[in-house]
Amino acid sequence: MNRLNQLYAWLMLLPALLMLLAFTHIPALMTLWHSLFFPARGQRSSEFAGLENYRMLLDDAIFWKTLSNNLWYAVGTVPTSIALALGMALWVNSKISGRSALRLAYFTPTMLPMIAVANIWLFFYTPEIGLFNKLLNGLGLSGINWLGDPNWALSSLMLMTIWKEAGFFMIFYLAALQSLNKDIYAAAALENASPWYVFRRITLPLLMPTTLFVLVNAILNAFKLVDHLFILTKGGPNNATNLMLYYIYENAFSFFDSNYAAALTLVLLLLLILLALIQFLLIERRVHYR
Repeated sequence: MNRLNQLYAWLMLLPALLMLLAFTHIPALMTLWHSLFFPARGQRSSEFAGLENYRMLLDDAIFWKTLSNNLWYAVGTVPTSIALALGMALWVNSKISGRSALRLAYFTPTMLPMIAVANIWLFFYTPEIGLFNKLLNGLGLSGINWLGDPNWALSSLMLMTIWKEAGFFMIFYLAALQSLNKDIYAAAALENASPWYVFRRITLPLLMPTTLFVLVNAILNAFKLVDHLFILTKGGPNNATNLMLYYIYENAFSFFDSNYAAALTLVLLLLLILLALIQFLLIERRVHYR
């Protein structure tokens, strides 16, 4: 009977395992194999290159620039988006009038397509007629070339991402808040616990599973941004907003060097695995599942 249960369990897992193999592990292995060759040129077929693509990667200044941009982009967007999402969830979960409309307003940016969001913010950032520069001019300040100035371009991209993602993460926090046991808060009220103490000692620890989930998704989103760059900057100016996935796209489909793009893809995959391991090692021990 025990063997039948094990067989039944493996049969239940088989569809998910096949999907995982077909769309994750096998493509990753094929990418690794593809990165070990030089691209075919003209009549010449592709040749085995060994680790030459990875040596070129180490000498590629644009790769290090895009990696630095992506890390700063993640540092700027991930914690800010999560903090805003938690704050908005706490607010719309409280007993305030019009909270349904407020929830909708916060969630609306998430429902918009990526390209539509990029075009909206392109209008905001336009140097002469953009909304932000109109507001600055109204305050007697000179306008800023938001997307054309290397000092402002990446920060402008971060602001747009935070605006779009905070509402999406808010939904997860709101669902988690509504599922918390109300008896715990009643006991805290009997002890005259302050709101800050309740948030720090009760709400925040109970939300850690949701925080871990949101954190993993936020970091993945930070390293897979490519749609907005097509409309806003195309990686410019001077690679100031060029991110890893967009650089992979450029090498594969603009420079037609799919082998080098495969090497970049594998590096990005290893980086995401490393970040995921760090998250689970540092946060998993603080997560309380019920």
